[in-house]
Amino acid sequence: MDTDLMLVTGIILGVLSIPALLNAYADGRAPRLASVVVLIAGVLIFLAINGHRPGYAPSDLPEVFAKVFRRLLQ
Repeated sequence: MDTDLMLVTGIILGVLSIPALLNAYADGRAPRLASVVVLIAGVLIFLAINGHRPGYAPSDLPEVFAKVFRRLLQ
């Protein structure tokens, strides 16, 4: 798996898990599935950052997202 794709997937999973975490917290339940998704997102982001030698700067993120979505649409 490409590091750009891992980074984008990890960020999207992390953002999408936030409502599930808040919902479980508001209902007084343990956020089991949301916690697993956050863990997977963290591992994907960690692997992407370590696998991409020059590293990622915050200013690189829009370009990375555009490149991944452009590849998916082709």
